[in-house]
Order: sequence, then C-alpha cells, then structure tokens
Amino acid sequence: MNMKFIKQTLLFATILVGISTPAVAGEGSDWLSKERFQIRARAIGVIADGDGHESVTSLKTDVDNAYVPEVDLTYFFTDHVAAELIAATAEHSIKAGTNDVGDTWILPPTLTLQYHFTPDNQFSPYIGAGINYSLFYGEDEGTGFNDLDVDGGFGYAVQAGFDYWINDNWGLNFDAKYVDLEVDVDVNLGATALSAHNVDLNPWIIGAGISYRF
Repeated sequence: MNMKFIKQTLLFATILVGISTPAVAGEGSDWLSKERFQIRARAIGVIADGDGHESVTSLKTDVDNAYVPEVDLTYFFTDHVAAELIAATAEHSIKAGTNDVGDTWILPPTLTLQYHFTPDNQFSPYIGAGINYSLFYGEDEGTGFNDLDVDGGFGYAVQAGFDYWINDNWGLNFDAKYVDLEVDVDVNLGATALSAHNVDLNPWIIGAGISYRF
C-alpha cells in the first residue's frame, strides 16, 4: 500500500471536512432539508486485479470481474462539499491457474467525501476520497475444494465523475472509483490446506446511470 498516497487522501478528506463543518454548524436544523439529498442508480463493472502474492502453500489466485446494479445516496453539506455512500453486492469467481477454487459474494460499502466543482451547471464534475470496507459472504467451493474462506478488510478509495443535468431534478451520471484492498484466501484441497495472503483485489468500479436530486 502506498503510504504517501494514503496520506494525501487523508489530507484531502480533512480539508473537505474543515470546509464543510462551519457551514453545517451555522445552518441549524436545515441540515436535514431534503434539498440536500441526491440519489443515483448505476450499472457498474467491478474490475478486480485479484493476484495473490506471499502465497503460503503455492495457491496463486486470480479473481474475475463482475457487473451488477448499484445505488448510492449523496448528502450535500454545502453547495460544493458532499458525502456519498454506495451500496452494491457482486459475485466473483476465484481461480488458481486453470482450477476453479470457488465463488464468493462481496458487499463493499464505500463512503467518500466529494468536492463538486460546478454544482449549478448542467455539466457538474466532482472528485472524492474515502474509505471502503469489504465483507465477503456466501462462499461456494469449486470441485475438489472445501472450506473456502475469504477475509474482508478496509481499504482507501478515490473517485472522479460527473453529473450531466437534463433538468432541475434528473441527470445522467458517470463515475469511476479505485479501491486499494488486500484480502486473504484460505481453502482446502481435500485434506491439504492452501492459502494466499495479501491478494490484491484493488478493483476499479466503473459505473454509469441516472441521478435524481430533490
């Protein structure tokens, strides 16, 4: 994990929090106003790296890509500063060479703090940075394998995207996120325990869809 990049990400998030806090504090109960909320529905591609290294027992892994629907909720602290929470789940296949190790589902809620450059324009680009926690569930082993277990974990996330507003409420959205994420994979091949540590998922999450602002 690139520590310099993490520090830059945290610094960016701290600056945005500092910008937004005085504005929110000065607005009283208005912070719950529905006009501050925006929702999106997107089709996303989760493009994972999936290469395992530091393998304990020669389990060299690879993870396939997934394409699923996703929804997110965005809250605007100010006209320019917002927080976005995405919710989606996807199934990925894990391979070791030509062997199908099994399938697992991933639930990767991601929270980012965003800066919107031109929120009042028809074309409204933004950037963001934040944190991801990926939870793996529903592991299903491939033929000959058993006791597949994938450990989830935290990773940082960065994003860039834009809304293109058709009218006051509806718009089109394109969004790209990168999540730095490492996981551990453990599985048995018969009575032989296999594992791969620090599997670099590092997915790109590329999505397009519609936006609605209240």
